[in-house]
Amino acid sequence: MRLCEIESPSRRERPCVDAVASELRGLGLDVTEDSSGPETGSDSGNLVARIPAPDGARTIMLCAHLDTVPLEGPVQVERENGHLTNKHDAILGADNKAAVAVILAVARRLASGGSPVGIELVFTTCEEIGLRGAKAFHRGALDSEYGFVFDHASPIGELVVASPSYYRIGARFRGHAAHAGIRPEAGRNAIAAAAGAISRLDLGRVDAETTANVGTIKGGTAANVVAEHCTVELEARSIDHERAASVVRHMVDTITEAASDAECDVETTVEEMNRGYRMARTSPPVAVTAAALEALGIEPSYITTGGCSDANIFVAAGLPCLNVANGTERNHQPDESVTVEALETMLDVTLGIVAQSA
Repeated sequence: MRLCEIESPSRRERPCVDAVASELRGLGLDVTEDSSGPETGSDSGNLVARIPAPDGARTIMLCAHLDTVPLEGPVQVERENGHLTNKHDAILGADNKAAVAVILAVARRLASGGSPVGIELVFTTCEEIGLRGAKAFHRGALDSEYGFVFDHASPIGELVVASPSYYRIGARFRGHAAHAGIRPEAGRNAIAAAAGAISRLDLGRVDAETTANVGTIKGGTAANVVAEHCTVELEARSIDHERAASVVRHMVDTITEAASDAECDVETTVEEMNRGYRMARTSPPVAVTAAALEALGIEPSYITTGGCSDANIFVAAGLPCLNVANGTERNHQPDESVTVEALETMLDVTLGIVAQSA
């Protein structure tokens, strides 16, 4: 509840970074903040704290992000019948502070009594705006053999074993302005060119593992002017990286063709936001988590998601990393919530992951 009431939208995480660092230092842990702020645009860097490994034991990573999506109002947490919600019409921030709270509880348990494995606690910034904190994090700073991200707002027991490659596409159409009532034939309408392109695209669920979307369109200056400029933002995702790249190529080709047909110019940009991954059920982080869940009487459920998390970045950097559902509900919505039971269960699950890793 305290963490949720500390406002920390992306790039303004400093109050939450300071609170978490203070908590960890109060446990006697060595805490470092990296210099990723200038790269991510945040007022702070990523945090890392370490619980030493016993001789011969492996080290694992536990990760959560400190930022939230933008706040449409203050956060004042209410607890009713075991449910935590925001009193105001705005997000709660349980994405991802429920996971931060659980990891801090694990640290309190193990920092004094000793841990059967080494644990690197990683808290990232700017996850909600393209996983920027994780991208700026130096993989070489970690000794972990594998890791866990707790950032999927779905029932406890779900393990994200596949996550997509994700591309963003920008298209800026340029036509020619003219008076819409007197000489429209002298103009070239950039909005119409963009609309023609969009109408030709295969959007929504393209196949079982692939999606495409047009997210924003902006253009024109006035109703009586043939629109000279129009900008469109799109995306494509697929569990299969090559399939994602193929969809992007088709989208760019279609946009270019539609612009040409409308006698407009177009400039396109493509940015690979992150690579997708698939994890076998026998991979160490999956097997360890499944065993921890089963020990608590929870049946593991192996899922594919269309969303991305810091796990995508760590996997691409060579660190096997599993995204574990943490039981929060309706993230990014004003009615976002988490139950006390889910928090307590995730503490048990995470302690079980530590025990099974040993």
